[in-house]
Amino acid sequence: MKPDIQDLKFCYIGGGSRNWAWVFIKDLAFEREIGGTVYLYDIDRAAAAANEALGNQVMEAHNPGTWTFKAEPSLEQALKGSDFVFISILPKDFTQMAVDVHGPEKYGIYQSVGDTIGAGGLNRALRTVPMYEEIARAIKQWAPDAWVLNYTNPMSVCTRTLYKIFPEIKAFGCCHEVFGAQKLLRKLIVRAGFATEAGIKREDIVTRVVGINHFTWIDRASWGPKDLFPLYAAFAEEFAETGFAEGGDGNWFNSYFTCGERVKIDLFRRYGLIAAAGDRHLAEFCPPSWYLKTPKLAESWQFSLTPVSWRIAQREELKQKSAAYRQGKDKLVPENSGEEGIRQIKALLGLGNLVTNVNLPNKGQMPGFPPEAVVETNAFFCRDQVEPVITEGMPPALRSLVMQHIENQEGIVQAALNRNLKDAFKVFLNDPQVRQLSREDAWPLFQEMTSQTLGGEIPEYH
Repeated sequence: MKPDIQDLKFCYIGGGSRNWAWVFIKDLAFEREIGGTVYLYDIDRAAAAANEALGNQVMEAHNPGTWTFKAEPSLEQALKGSDFVFISILPKDFTQMAVDVHGPEKYGIYQSVGDTIGAGGLNRALRTVPMYEEIARAIKQWAPDAWVLNYTNPMSVCTRTLYKIFPEIKAFGCCHEVFGAQKLLRKLIVRAGFATEAGIKREDIVTRVVGINHFTWIDRASWGPKDLFPLYAAFAEEFAETGFAEGGDGNWFNSYFTCGERVKIDLFRRYGLIAAAGDRHLAEFCPPSWYLKTPKLAESWQFSLTPVSWRIAQREELKQKSAAYRQGKDKLVPENSGEEGIRQIKALLGLGNLVTNVNLPNKGQMPGFPPEAVVETNAFFCRDQVEPVITEGMPPALRSLVMQHIENQEGIVQAALNRNLKDAFKVFLNDPQVRQLSREDAWPLFQEMTSQTLGGEIPEYH
């Protein structure tokens, strides 16, 4: 039955988030074509309650009578009858993430993010998969017909787990990294004098995407009739050595999230495709000797290693902001985030079509890669349907690099579902970052990381 688009039910798992949930609230403040209730479920009930108050405050001020937010302590009640489910959770706490990111450093392994692959990403997966197993079973029981949007990393692992547990689930993974590549192409168009800042939007850049999450590639890019690859090739030659200043003050080193674009330029020169993720993510998928052998090497490539201490400090700042919002000392100002979640939802409701990049099981959209592996390509969204766009696959040299990560992701999902640490260690040994260690060094690192992060509510491993 087609849902009443003015009385939709959204379930937000991780609804106490001060990141994606706030983005969602701000985007909904502009949305009047659809309406309904957003049920916020979070193990941190106080955080969910705070977002309930915040969301309702914003709607009352900017979009009255359209959306209602409700903190719901029962996952069953939050899910029952949902039309759409959003998942945005932090797998345990930053204490565990500090182990993921910094634990390997005494073994000479450095990570710029540590949440997707590598020693940190694989360890994070071991505690995330059981959580997603539980979520998938809950969706199967209480909201089997809902569309599910996943925002949690490791993206491929989380999305694959949902499908392993509930094959009929209607789920896809959402990531905005490709948008950054489109924004860079937009800058190059403006810089070349082909358009003004006001005359071109990110959405005007048409790209064809192929790869896996955070190691995504563009093999076609155009703006109207203009092929953008020659423009990008000229950009790569001009800035290969100096880097391209992207930060607001021209200095990449003033932010953990800006870069000099040198990694993606180097990858373009190696493979001939445009790497469509931030340099911090891209570097982790490559042999450490390329970009991450030491912090000094990373610095020479003009990107930063993001310490977990920064994330902890940011969390405290956001807690203070949340309190200020609740107390009326500050206001959450709605702004269009540029994210595409609302556009995806509206397309699935039949309110216009959309083509965008998402993470889905491979149904042939990436030739030469295993069926059912979660890959990132474009997909066509229309009423109650998401159809992946077929690509030509990847050049052989690049395919071999991507394939090892797909195999490792599949292996870690299966090891985690079986709660089998011996199998998980085999995958750990096969990661390009870890492969630089002997087995004798890798084993104590693996033991240290898992023993510090898999306790508590995580089902017991053997």
